[in-house]
Amino acid sequence: MKAIVNGKIILQERVLDDCILLYNNRIIDIVKKNEFRAVDHVEKMIDAKGNYISPGFIDLHIHGSAGFDTMDATFHAINSISKSIVKTGVTSFLPTTMTMSKEAIKKALDNIRDCMDKKLEGAKVLGAHLEGPFISEKYKGAQNEKYIIKPDYELIKSYLDLLKIITFAPEKDENDIFIEKMKNHKNIRLSMGHTEATFEQALKAIDQGVHYVTHTFNGMTGLHHRNPGVIGALFSRKIFCEIIADKIHVHKGFFQAFIDINKKEFVILITDAMRAGCMPTGEYELGGKKVIVDEESARLEDGTLAGSILKLNEAARNIREHTDYKLNEIINMVSLNPARAIGMDDQLGSIEKGKCADLVIFDENMNVVSTIINGNIVYEVNTHEDYLR
Repeated sequence: MKAIVNGKIILQERVLDDCILLYNNRIIDIVKKNEFRAVDHVEKMIDAKGNYISPGFIDLHIHGSAGFDTMDATFHAINSISKSIVKTGVTSFLPTTMTMSKEAIKKALDNIRDCMDKKLEGAKVLGAHLEGPFISEKYKGAQNEKYIIKPDYELIKSYLDLLKIITFAPEKDENDIFIEKMKNHKNIRLSMGHTEATFEQALKAIDQGVHYVTHTFNGMTGLHHRNPGVIGALFSRKIFCEIIADKIHVHKGFFQAFIDINKKEFVILITDAMRAGCMPTGEYELGGKKVIVDEESARLEDGTLAGSILKLNEAARNIREHTDYKLNEIINMVSLNPARAIGMDDQLGSIEKGKCADLVIFDENMNVVSTIINGNIVYEVNTHEDYLR
């Protein structure tokens, strides 16, 4: 058994002081400090030094980091992404694909499946997020129009065990054939994104089983009082919504109103990071296109936003600085909410007895001090090496 002492433990509903967290590969218990007695069976004790102890962060939408991309389709790429993002508090993630050829997508998905069966050096792979190729040409963003196709069940039927989220444009689904077929696969979350759907089309899709929205506001019809669009539809229903809280994809002044309207239990902070995540500025590539990365953003040569270079702890910090939500409520947006969205909250997303010991220790400014996965330290800021094996 291991213990973390002298930390503020972030639970779903509150933050605990003067308590000690006991765990092995799973959470064992939380006990009051004055009731704890160090005994022989506590093999390791970590001093949090007054910092916060949080459930591990879960990124449901990330293309790459550390110079690598999901579409590279190699173990080295996924492992490098995995090692990189633990420094930002991420303990598990969904490698996210791009709109490319069917062959390239299948190769990437096959690789993700292989990586789930291998020992990664950092964050765990929970499955895959298929973003494209079932999207709108008009709202393609940085996706490659050449490979856009209509929703095709045949393309993904071999990956139903792997996929957790499928981003698609519901208006491209002729006669609702794709949605109807996916109704038999409740473990997969259908998500509206890169879509030209009208308010009416979006509402119909939600009522038929689409209960997730990809990077809200970006790549979809906006809100107008006479033409409410996708945004009006999601504001009319209870639906999980991703948001890239980098203050570029969505204005910081709208964070509060968005969460107020959409309800804090349904907001999911994501990075949508591309291969330049955790890397210096310069020229990179995304889906075969050149991307210019500066200190704040990643853009195509024409200025189109091409994913982000956001880190998930920074996203949480931005919400904390620009809303009045409590810290535990914000941490839910990077832990419990994403776990609930993909049906894994029985194992992940909060510090509760029996759940995986995926933990983050961070300071008052949300800088990550230590990251723990399945009870083992995989990153510690004070060590000479970035990653502990």
